[in-house]
Amino acid sequence: MFEIGLTHYLIVSAILFCLGVLALSTRRNAVLMLMGIELILNSANINLLAFSRYQGLNLHGHVLALFVIILAAAEAAVALAIVLHIYRTHHTIDADRINALKE
Repeated sequence: MFEIGLTHYLIVSAILFCLGVLALSTRRNAVLMLMGIELILNSANINLLAFSRYQGLNLHGHVLALFVIILAAAEAAVALAIVLHIYRTHHTIDADRINALKE
């Protein structure tokens, strides 16, 4: 039977991280940029839980992953509020077209 090891979790986490960085660097839509940040945070969670399971860290990795989830929820709420305010003000969520905030 095939057993899933630490390397498999790390590969999945690296793929998620790369997709998140790709989404963050290529997308100019603010909502899609937030989704890229969420992918990066989820890859960190996978790493925390995988190392917690395979390196014997007991519940420390689980607690850290819970904090990352709470941080991601708070970040999403604040960021979506900012995006909604920008949309109401400028009628766009394209990050390249919002230059009026500098003034």
